[in-house]
Amino acid sequence: MEREALSGIFWERPTFWVAVAFVLFFVLFGKRLFAALTAMLDARAAAIRHELEEAARLRREAEDMLREATRKRETALAEANALLEKAEIEAARLAQAIREEAEANAKRREEMAHMRIAAAEKAALAELRRATTDVAITAAREVIAHDLTAEAGSALVDQAIAGLPSALRAA
Repeated sequence: MEREALSGIFWERPTFWVAVAFVLFFVLFGKRLFAALTAMLDARAAAIRHELEEAARLRREAEDMLREATRKRETALAEANALLEKAEIEAARLAQAIREEAEANAKRREEMAHMRIAAAEKAALAELRRATTDVAITAAREVIAHDLTAEAGSALVDQAIAGLPSALRAA
């Protein structure tokens, strides 16, 4: 009797039937529900995996782009340094050429100045000789006019005529 009382009481409670319904529902629909949940979780895992693969691909691309940019920067830097060195060499060469040309111009001007000085000296000497000759001729005329007699003048002319053949040979 006690069993009957216990079993009647146990079967009559609503929580028992709720528990039975839950177990039946879970047994009948559990596989479908579990399959749907599993499919949903698998889809979410696949989406996350795809996003991770995409992120890894994007990271590889970014790293490749960074390496390429670094390589281009280094190449540009090397080219800039080479151009700078060439420009410095060219500037030094041009400075040397300008210095040499300036020295050559200074030497030419110095030589021209020396030539002008020499020409001026020659002109001054020629002018001095002409002036000296003019003074000597004038003095000789005055001396001859005052001090030379007719006989002494004839002797000088005879002497000059006698010396003409030797003077002409020398010229």
